[in-house]
Amino acid sequence: MDLSQLTVKEASEKLAQREISAVDLAKACLARIAALNGGLNAYLTVAKEEALAEARAADQRRQAGEAGPLLGIPYAAKDNILTKGVRTTAASKMLENYIAPYDATIIKKLRQAGAVLLGKTNLDEFAHGASTENSAFGPTKNPWDAQRVPGGSSGGSAAAVAADMCLFALGTDTGGSIRHPAAYCGVVGLKPTYGRASRFGLIAMTSSTDVPGPIAKTAADAEAIMRVLSGVDKQDATTYDFGIETDSARQDFQNVKIGLTPEFFTDGIQPAVKEAVLAVLNLMKEQGAQEQAVSLPHTKYAIAAYYLITPSEISSNLSRFDGIKYGRAESGGENLFDLYAASRGAGFGPEVKRRIMLGTFALSAGYYDAYYLKAQKARTVIARELNEALAKADFILTPATPHPAFRIGEKTDPVSMYLEDVFMSSASLAGLPALVLPAGFVDGLPVACQLIGRRGADYDLLRFGEIYGNLTNWRQTRPKL
Repeated sequence: MDLSQLTVKEASEKLAQREISAVDLAKACLARIAALNGGLNAYLTVAKEEALAEARAADQRRQAGEAGPLLGIPYAAKDNILTKGVRTTAASKMLENYIAPYDATIIKKLRQAGAVLLGKTNLDEFAHGASTENSAFGPTKNPWDAQRVPGGSSGGSAAAVAADMCLFALGTDTGGSIRHPAAYCGVVGLKPTYGRASRFGLIAMTSSTDVPGPIAKTAADAEAIMRVLSGVDKQDATTYDFGIETDSARQDFQNVKIGLTPEFFTDGIQPAVKEAVLAVLNLMKEQGAQEQAVSLPHTKYAIAAYYLITPSEISSNLSRFDGIKYGRAESGGENLFDLYAASRGAGFGPEVKRRIMLGTFALSAGYYDAYYLKAQKARTVIARELNEALAKADFILTPATPHPAFRIGEKTDPVSMYLEDVFMSSASLAGLPALVLPAGFVDGLPVACQLIGRRGADYDLLRFGEIYGNLTNWRQTRPKL
């Protein structure tokens, strides 16, 4: 068996029993990267020598008697997460040669746990997109069909996991950027509760919704990863100790209430996708779950609110990249404005510029109240409705995407790309955890469902995801690479 095909749990058991070594695992994944990355473009940077050194250190720690579920496990990190000594580009020409002087908190925690960093994965530039076509270094291809997108913005991470180029990967989710590519690539993706894991060391996009989280092969793997990533960080005032309480003994869906709302089953969903998600509902009901009707009448405004709030925060967060404080500096011009214009003009791609302009407009005098403030009020209503619905149900079941992965270059209209987050932005605006799970295949391409949970109930969601995963065999089907 190719060791790269192991789950985190399987590999950890074999490492503990000394059947394999961390070096064996790292070499298997590195060989997979060497064979496939030229075609998929999932990795922007491969840290081969650093990974082998970390793997040898992990083996030494195990020989000294240390144990741990991630000790010696190879992983990849989205390239907007700072990694000391390893290039971090955010898939932008603006940071093409940037090497961070420190690790993000989540990277530091993974190093302490003994996980082995293989490299950095591709994304939409500065995480602005839903297809990983906006990367300054070329699009990532979907392992299930190289003519199609892997989703975004964490498309490189999801493609790497689906193609067994790592055992798990880190992504960031602002309005669906972990969940969307996980759905398109047929893997598991968790957007944690806002504040559960530190954002320190993430290149900021939308600070009020950004969260780091895992993309993995199973929900059980995602849980093991989250137990390492979670916790209060003095470097991030938004972190909070939610604890790790969950009913770990639960083996079925007996008496679990599944929220279902018509607002998430609109006419825009491909019928086969809707059918796949309803099949998930029926499977859970066979295991004792109860369907609970809930209503979210204002969720239809989530996309509009999100795409006013997000560009506004982007325009503020990216103002630091001016060629002086941060980012590339272009020479020429007669004054400081010329330097700013040349540096930002050459460093930023079209989608980044579009969002900066939209955000600057929404925050400008005369428009702030009409756009940004109104979007924040809508956000409050959307969050309240979700919380009220989740007081009646244990989680809300929705489709993850309206359709399977689309072809590269198919969506040229920015608005149609923004609508890719139609089922995902509500949970982000409310700061709630949301889990994407494989739900089958349509025309040979993966489709997925989404579970939205109560604030802080990340581990309950992951437990439900593991039970569901044990009832299905979707993971046994692999892309034919």
